Amino acid sequence: MGDKDIMDQEEIHSKVLRAGRRTYFFDVRSTKAGDYYLTITESKKFTHDDGSFHYKKHKIYLYKEDFTAFKEIMEEMMDYIIDEKGQEVISERHQKDFKKEEENNASENGEATGSFTDVDFDDI
Repeated sequence: MGDKDIMDQEEIHSKVLRAGRRTYFFDVRSTKAGDYYLTITESKKFTHDDGSFHYKKHKIYLYKEDFTAFKEIMEEMMDYIIDEKGQEVISERHQKDFKKEEENNASENGEATGSFTDVDFDDI
């Protein structure tokens, strides 16, 4: 049996997390011996200037004997990030998306959008 056949063992249970241009696949698979392991795949979409696109994938294979340590470290690292930086997402892209969402919501509600000019009433 080739390497590809080993990696494509039976899929038992799956979950998908879509997160912007990234998609995460969590798959429980079965080994030839009938034991289970977890694969976590990150798939990221890249768009070319001509509008075509491709995906890059990265995969992690996680076996039961590593679950406890992996989970402990993962939780510790996530807790550290939340403790240090809070829940709010502060990336520039997020801020741009948030601003577009606000403008779209205002537009749907019939509110004016765009920037305003400060006017001094003495000028009127």
